[in-house]
Amino acid sequence: MNWKTTKRIAALCLWAFALPCLAPASAQAQASAAMQTDAATDARAKELTASCIACHGQTGKSPTGAFPNLAGQTKEYLLKQLLEIQSGARPMPAMANMLDGFTEAELAAMAAWYASQERAYGAAKPELAALGEAIYLSGIKRKRIMACTGCHSPTGSGNGPAGFPALAGQWPEYTEMQLRAFRSGERQNDGDGKMMQGVAYDMNDREIAAVAAYLYGLREAE
Repeated sequence: MNWKTTKRIAALCLWAFALPCLAPASAQAQASAAMQTDAATDARAKELTASCIACHGQTGKSPTGAFPNLAGQTKEYLLKQLLEIQSGARPMPAMANMLDGFTEAELAAMAAWYASQERAYGAAKPELAALGEAIYLSGIKRKRIMACTGCHSPTGSGNGPAGFPALAGQWPEYTEMQLRAFRSGERQNDGDGKMMQGVAYDMNDREIAAVAAYLYGLREAE
């Protein structure tokens, strides 16, 4: 073996031994870049949602039942509502002009950020929980009201791709308010099939309150 061959073999060996050292360094660089990207995304989302804090809390957990919890909501549903509130398709006086000037990309970023936050949960009123559970899981057959689980899932986590919202942990006051709005026709942005208007139409106040109470205490892990 001549000296040139020996030199090449030595170089190959050094290169091979260096690979285990290079790989972790590369992984660390990628992890660092990902962390910087996440931090930038989080900072931008907080900037975009700064005006939402008073009603919806720092991370989408509303301090009062007059306003919905947004944390953990499906991003598809949130984006649809933001766009429809912005366009006027879903009239909401409390948010009048608040979304003016936001692009769809910015609204999508807000929706994605709220969706990534941990959901809030509460506790159902015992006197309403059993009735609420029965309606949510089985519907009201004598009124031909279907179960809620087909769209919103047994755990209340919704169906993002289909556009159905998560309901578990939502303030009961807000859920009641929306069911009554669907019942009266005040809210109509439930699609051409008017599914929610049809469901809520024959529900009385006690049934609405029971479902809202049950959902407030429902947890996704159940």
